[in-house]
Amino acid sequence: MLLTEIKSDPNLKSIPVVVITTSTDEQDILESYNLSANCYVTKPIDIYQFIQVVQLIKDFWLIAATLPQK
Repeated sequence: MLLTEIKSDPNLKSIPVVVITTSTDEQDILESYNLSANCYVTKPIDIYQFIQVVQLIKDFWLIAATLPQK
């Protein structure tokens, strides 16, 4: 799984990983967090809501969150 590879690579593991999916299955959510996903977002069906969610994710990770410097 790509998430496992990213989080096991010392050069990549500090990069925030946001899982965006249509799945609301509790097992998928738990597995993503167990594999060190930083966020799990269920993708809205409506395109305008989807764009708003993507904007919120961008604003959080690129404006609000403090990330480690390399």
